[in-house]
Amino acid sequence: MKTLKVNLGPRSYDIYIERNILRNTGAIVAGSFKGKKIGLITDGNVNSFYGDMVCDSLVMAGFEVHRIVLPAGEKTKSFENLIVIYSELLEFQISRTDRIIALGGGVIGDLTGFAASTLLRGIPYIQIPTSLLAQVDSSVGGKVAVDLPAGKNLVGSFYQPNMVIIDPDCLKTLPHKFLCDGTAEVIKYGCIRDNALFERLISFENENEYIDNIDDIIFTCCDIKRAIVENDENDRGERMLLNFGHTFGHAVESYFGYEAYPHGEAVAIGMCVITKAAEKLGLTQVGCYDAVRAAVLKYGLPCEVDIENMDWIVYKMLVDKKANGNNISLILLKSIGESFIHKIGKAELNEFFKGSGSSAGSGSGGAVI
Repeated sequence: MKTLKVNLGPRSYDIYIERNILRNTGAIVAGSFKGKKIGLITDGNVNSFYGDMVCDSLVMAGFEVHRIVLPAGEKTKSFENLIVIYSELLEFQISRTDRIIALGGGVIGDLTGFAASTLLRGIPYIQIPTSLLAQVDSSVGGKVAVDLPAGKNLVGSFYQPNMVIIDPDCLKTLPHKFLCDGTAEVIKYGCIRDNALFERLISFENENEYIDNIDDIIFTCCDIKRAIVENDENDRGERMLLNFGHTFGHAVESYFGYEAYPHGEAVAIGMCVITKAAEKLGLTQVGCYDAVRAAVLKYGLPCEVDIENMDWIVYKMLVDKKANGNNISLILLKSIGESFIHKIGKAELNEFFKGSGSSAGSGSGGAVI
């Protein structure tokens, strides 16, 4: 078993990474929690594969479990479903000394974490991420949220989990499209902090080689995020680097009604578009765009998008959480493996993206997986 500890004083917690670990969920949870009630929140897709396994393990360990199964998809991360969770958990008579478990991808993790942070003014919760995107990124660090019509994750909080349990074997049942989708976040980590990880991703010859190494890749990504979160838990400085590609990506998701591009694909587009623009302005080392584009295409992700109304995209970026007064913080690359925060005036944002290629083409293809 690979383990990491996120050191945040009284909010510290462990990350466990091991294949087939889900079968031991009950024993792991019982090792740190002596209460009786657990609310398990998942979605229909994940429930069909792992719901019974996790519930049975928890029951065998002596817990009383109430399972809430929600629809799959980004639109589930809404206030309507938040009320469903509140209502069912209160009917279950859950208390602040009990636990809530998020079993699923990033949507379930974000929604469950926000419910846990607010119900009864805070109930401890556990992350069990089942998608690659959630395993390498969203399950660690305590960012929890719901979406608004105005944008993604605009209502949220920082609420660290009690533990994170990661089973790479869950990726065997992940649809191919979403394995690729999660790889966008892996590429992100290579871009912003770890050139060796980036080069490793480029070197894999096929999907089997990639999956054979996925345990180490998940560990590396979690370790990078652990270090950044320990230095900047509340996203005031260094942690903003984790948003590389996300500000533009979130706008793309919203532009297409959260239907055309899942999160990772939108982030891949964002990484390419912003790197191309920054390179043309001399802010990023020449050749970075070609390298990022090659990595994105290698893993079957899009690097461009057809957008007729760039003014709308810019507007959405301006209401993003990274906006501050008259400025917005963009995450740019100095080189592969080194990133920085670039503050730009809101009035200059349109000019920044001119000529970036963001409104032409739909580049994808040439995938190794």
